[in-house]
Amino acid sequence: MKEELLRTIGEIRAEAGSELSAVKDAAAAEFCRIKYLGKKGLITSVLKSMGSLSSEDRPAIGKEVNILKSEIDEKISSLISGFQQQLRDSRIASDKIDITLAGRRTPMGHEHPLMGVMREVITVFTGMGFSIYAGPEIETEYYNFEALNVKADHPARDMQDTFYVEGGRLLRTHTSPVQIHVMENHKPPIAGIFPGAVYRRDNDVTHSPMFFQVEGLMVDSHITMRDLKGVLSEFCHRIFGQGVGVRFRPSYFPFTEPSAEIDIQCVICGGKGCRVCKQNGWLEILGCGMVDPAVFKAVKIDSKKYSGFAFGLGVDRIAMLKYAINDIRLFYENDLRFLEQFR
Repeated sequence: MKEELLRTIGEIRAEAGSELSAVKDAAAAEFCRIKYLGKKGLITSVLKSMGSLSSEDRPAIGKEVNILKSEIDEKISSLISGFQQQLRDSRIASDKIDITLAGRRTPMGHEHPLMGVMREVITVFTGMGFSIYAGPEIETEYYNFEALNVKADHPARDMQDTFYVEGGRLLRTHTSPVQIHVMENHKPPIAGIFPGAVYRRDNDVTHSPMFFQVEGLMVDSHITMRDLKGVLSEFCHRIFGQGVGVRFRPSYFPFTEPSAEIDIQCVICGGKGCRVCKQNGWLEILGCGMVDPAVFKAVKIDSKKYSGFAFGLGVDRIAMLKYAINDIRLFYENDLRFLEQFR
């Protein structure tokens, strides 16, 4: 039995030497490792056969098997290490950087067109002495409606298409609630603008469920409609150009009386009439009016001593007119092909 195992060990040594000398890649080397050193490999089968040897013969055969095992393991490890080094060298050669090539420029981000128009609007009003105020986007019905003279049964509530949330609160439908907070906490004179996001159940080419507004308020003694017309006419000229025509039309808002809407001469056709202005040469730009005494009453300001005007404009609408955009949804789709035009 001893002689037979020694002969088998010799045959395995010769076979392994011949096979390993022909190995060309790491996969073939790994195949040899399994064949000779695996749990079901040839050397393992020899070790299992040693159980039939006498106690005198077993140490000699065990020594020979271990020597063979070490020889094969060392050879296979050397082969695999060499193949791995070849792979690394190949990758280094293929990934070599040509330092003479021009570098790749990283695209720089830029201001979103809505934020650019928002900044421009704010700059115009702060340049006229208005301060900036912010308020919560989740409001109560009192601040969003009632304090602004929009009672529970007022039809104007149907125009707002409000998003209601838990606890009887809602997403503000305009930034007008901020003027209530401001008048509650500041005594006249007040001159403030209130920029921010607002929310309504509306979604089409000219309406978005979330959009941006800038509302404004001026309160002092002897504020008149003339002051309102002067401030807002100057705003329109600074945004759209000194030559643009501006007109005021009577309108209705529950929190102002009298109320008006402001139109500008169509920036697309220059007032000649086109599809955008529906052939009449004018485009609606914002709403405004003198603060209703009922609103002053809600914030405990004496309407006999003070008067004021308020206005509200949609930043998205101004951006659409300024850049001749026919679909408001383009501002929110994050399509770089569209946004990069405003770089």
